[in-house]
Amino acid sequence: MSELEGFNQHLEELRKRILRIVLVVGIITVLILSLHLESIELNSITLYYPTPEPLNNIAAQITNHMKTNLVPQDVQLIQTAPGQAFFAQVYIAALVGIVVGMPIIIKEFVGFIKPALKENEINVSRSITIPALGLFIAGCLFSYNFVIPYILDFLYRYGESAGLVTFLNVIDFVTFVLQFLLAFGFSFQLPLVMYAISVSGMVDSDFWRKNIRYAIVAIVIFGAVITPDGSGVTMWFIAGPMIALYVAGMIIIERKERKKSNI
Repeated sequence: MSELEGFNQHLEELRKRILRIVLVVGIITVLILSLHLESIELNSITLYYPTPEPLNNIAAQITNHMKTNLVPQDVQLIQTAPGQAFFAQVYIAALVGIVVGMPIIIKEFVGFIKPALKENEINVSRSITIPALGLFIAGCLFSYNFVIPYILDFLYRYGESAGLVTFLNVIDFVTFVLQFLLAFGFSFQLPLVMYAISVSGMVDSDFWRKNIRYAIVAIVIFGAVITPDGSGVTMWFIAGPMIALYVAGMIIIERKERKKSNI
């Protein structure tokens, strides 16, 4: 087989795997935009079941929840052009599709790179699917509950101190929130990535401690790039947790290495 034929086969396999990912995420997105969650009380437990209702769909319910919990007091969430609310809901539904479809995304990614992995690397990649999903969701929840509300409140206090009435476009709001949810969802993968690299034998356990200074610099730069203002304050909302995750991953790897050497 020539190199060109091998390259074309890789491209074809990549195309098929990307198509499967797009189909899964797309189907979930359409369902989120088509269904509405109704609540029912059963033995003092609130349960939810889906009903067809495209206008008041799950994405709209999530938007209302975000508005209630994240938008600062006295800030008005508005729509300034036809269709903005719809596209905001599409963005939200797509994020839900990515989160729910994460096991498939990881499975397809691992399947594509599997031929280039060694046996121990394949075993590691198979064992991280569930933890990766858990860390992604944990990152999103951490961002939603502890980071985004404080950043929005911090930024909009400037308008309040100037006596301004602040209006927040729904597209800008949803884009801002999803930006941080994705950033934290992926950044929470850091300890798992460090663990996978170490277990696969690419680096030793001392590598992470030796390079911690460079890692902190890279993390601070990432925080500065991803945050929307130039105050130098909000970037620490991202950089701080990521540095803590790096240190936690380093400690876990070192402890595991010590236990392994003592056996």
